[in-house]
Amino acid sequence: MRRDDREDPFGDIFDEIERMMGGSREGSDGDAHVDAFDEGDELRLVADLPGASKEEISLQCDGETLTVEAGEYRERVRLPTRVDEHSAEATFNNGVLEVSFEKLDDAADIDLS
Repeated sequence: MRRDDREDPFGDIFDEIERMMGGSREGSDGDAHVDAFDEGDELRLVADLPGASKEEISLQCDGETLTVEAGEYRERVRLPTRVDEHSAEATFNNGVLEVSFEKLDDAADIDLS
């Protein structure tokens, strides 16, 4: 039986179930379960990586985007604010990845001479 998403009010629910069931995510952008929390001077990201092991996780950040790789999973997350990528601290426990960064000021004062 084929599902017709045009008339299906539960389409988003089915998409989330498919994501949770571990479909291939290679090259995906923007639809992973990653939450960002603004904690004053810090930005904390929490990502669900069920089935991943600590040894296969690779993280890269350029101050604006965090790239998470774990086996077949690859996700680029655009950060809601600029961060100091050198301040990153990450933990991984029971399939949950947490990454914290110090936020950078959005604007700099410019002195006139």
